[in-house]
This record gives sequence, C-alpha cells and structure tokens, in this order.
Amino acid sequence: MSLIKSKERVADHGEVFTPAWMVDAMLDLVKEESERIDSRFLEPACGSGNFIVKVLQRKLAAVECKFGKSDFEKRHYALLALMCIYGIELLADNIAECRENMLEVFADYLNMQEADNFYRAATFVLSQNLVHGDALAMCTSRNEPITFAEWGYLGKGKFQRRDFRFDTLTHSSAFSQEGSLFAHLGKHEIFTPIKTYSPMTVSELTGIKGE
Repeated sequence: MSLIKSKERVADHGEVFTPAWMVDAMLDLVKEESERIDSRFLEPACGSGNFIVKVLQRKLAAVECKFGKSDFEKRHYALLALMCIYGIELLADNIAECRENMLEVFADYLNMQEADNFYRAATFVLSQNLVHGDALAMCTSRNEPITFAEWGYLGKGKFQRRDFRFDTLTHSSAFSQEGSLFAHLGKHEIFTPIKTYSPMTVSELTGIKGE
C-alpha cells in the first residue's frame, strides 16, 4: 500500500499513512492492552484505519481464544471489541474508507451479511465511534463538539451506552495527573456523561438513530 494518496494532500494536511510493520511494532509495545477485548483505543488522526484495523484484529483474536466455542458470547464480545475503538479523521473520504475497512474485518470474522442485526449494530457503532472532524479543535465537520459513546457489555446480551464530550475527557485527563491541583478529585466528580441510555440488546441498538 502506498503511504501517500497525493503530494498535495501531504502538503495541505500532512497526510502520510503508517506502514503495517510500524503499526505492529507500536502495538507490541502495549501488547497486553492491544489484545484485551475491552481496552479502549483512540486514534486522533485515523486516516483509512491502518492503526485501528490492526487493533480490532488483535481484539478479535482474543475473542476467538476466549469465546470461540460459544456463538452467542463470540458475537457479543466481538461487538464489544469494536465498540472500544475510536477514531477522528479530518478528511471525509478517509473516514468513510476507515468505517468500511473496520466493518469488513468485523463482518468477515463473524461471517455475516448486511441483513444481520450484528452487522447493522456494527455499522451504527462505527458511525458513532469514528468521527469526521478535527481532533485539535475537538469539533466535528459540522463544527459541533465531538461526542463519544462509552459502550459497556453487561452480559446476557445487554449493552450500556453513555455519551461524553471529547473536550471534557481531555481536560479531565490533565486535571487528574499526579501532583495536579485537581488530582484529589474522584472520577465520579470529573467524568460526567451528557447522556445515559437504558441497557439495550443488539436489536434495540440498531434502532437508535444518531444525532
């Protein structure tokens, strides 16, 4: 794969894609986290997904190892793995390609078609987790604050969703550093969701409409 789409895009946006060998080397530095199903990854300049596709593949390998013998658990934990990966991308064609690449890996792993509820759920999750916007400005392409959904699996086919503003999470990270004036604050005081949803099944999740 070429590491650039055009010299103009490199000049205008600094767009250079990370080669696969370098992605693997970087992920090996955090091997345990990259292979943990519910660890959360954010790529603030995700391009077409070179980095986060590899993260998803590692997570799905962990799903297969732990839950491969149970189709029910395999499907739900595969969806959780996808839910825990986030990206922001400035260029519209890149974010569209990134979503397609992630969906293809997920669908191939579960051997599913577009009519499958898990396929539809994955499509919706990717529309929420992979944002067309500017990570530095922390705004979407529509100049709205970037919001991310925190997904959790409650077991027995039920998922929990809470929405958080990206700028709030970023500022909170700085506040909670050791030695900071705000280091004594508990997470319950810092991380406040802007919206919390009732637990939902995969079928109910596919009925949610993005804002």
